[in-house]
Amino acid sequence: MQAPTASMKNRVAMYNGNALKIGLFGANCSSGRSATKVPERWSASWEDCLALAKLADEAGLDFLLPIARWKGYGGETDFHGTTLETITWAVGLLGATRRVTVFGTVHAPLFHPLIAAKEFVTADHIGQGRMGMNIVCGWNEGEFDMFGVKQREHDERYEYAQEWVDVVKAAWTRDDTFDFDGKFLHMRAARAFPKPYGGTRPLMMNAGSSDVGQAFALRNCDAFFVATAGSRTSLTANAAKVAEIKAQAGQLGREIEVFTVGQVVCRPTQKEADDYYQHAIIENADWGAIDGMLANKSITPQTIPPEEYYAKRRYFASNAVGGYPFVGTPDKVADELAIISQAGVLGIGLSFVNYLNEVPYFCDEVLPRLQRAGVRMPN
Repeated sequence: MQAPTASMKNRVAMYNGNALKIGLFGANCSSGRSATKVPERWSASWEDCLALAKLADEAGLDFLLPIARWKGYGGETDFHGTTLETITWAVGLLGATRRVTVFGTVHAPLFHPLIAAKEFVTADHIGQGRMGMNIVCGWNEGEFDMFGVKQREHDERYEYAQEWVDVVKAAWTRDDTFDFDGKFLHMRAARAFPKPYGGTRPLMMNAGSSDVGQAFALRNCDAFFVATAGSRTSLTANAAKVAEIKAQAGQLGREIEVFTVGQVVCRPTQKEADDYYQHAIIENADWGAIDGMLANKSITPQTIPPEEYYAKRRYFASNAVGGYPFVGTPDKVADELAIISQAGVLGIGLSFVNYLNEVPYFCDEVLPRLQRAGVRMPN
């Protein structure tokens, strides 16, 4: 095991001195974060996920972050139609790796907090302090219908999630039995042993984008996931966003780190990268799946003018599904990632059209450049 202790400081630092933590995002879902029809798109099979985790661990990547998805979005590929459940996925990967942090992503309204607390503790002991919790408060009504769970009104989702987190943290810290009487949750003589590994707790992350969602993350989490493509390559704009989030956390007497997401197409020449991005992400986009994702947000040609819809549809395919596109040579991709680090962002979850095919080149070419830029340590 790479970590001498599982202190919260070491957990947040992911047991290394990398100023920019780099992880892989969405590899537990078919097609990953690329709504594409190209035949080489990601399978998300267990065999491929296991090989990817071992590769990431050996290369010194910092974390693996899955998406909790229960049904696909349709289209020709049924984008995200095949997925591996995230907590059991994390357990398997933690047992096969030595140093990478692995997150489980949990829908608070679908998992009883005492069960979730126990599952994450079990995984945390298997990984000896390398388990993280990504909390989702819920937005996909079609998925909730599968479970017979009614989606709450937006702000009430975070009221429930606050009680959920309070119970989880009590289960992780209380040495006695405890009662809980909230608006939503009620329990008597609850207890949970053992406690998380090393006497601390798993990293907690959230990506709420609304004011209420951001306030929830600032109150409760160690990491806040932000996906603002417009400021991704602007050092000034990005630094201002990070400073705003950290200042708001400071007003609550807390510290929080900022993470973001992106999609990488890295090739030896700019033309090769541009051509493949155009081929895979635009020309072979699974537009039916993209329409399904937009419909989940109540964005259809019937709700907005058709011209606006098709512009939004193309932007969603090229910038929103996988996050900001890092498309170019190793020099360009490294430069853009360095900008993010210089702005104060601690980490980024990256996706690739096919992780196993493309991550080795990224690690061989981009990581050394980031080391020379001073934002990564030698592996």
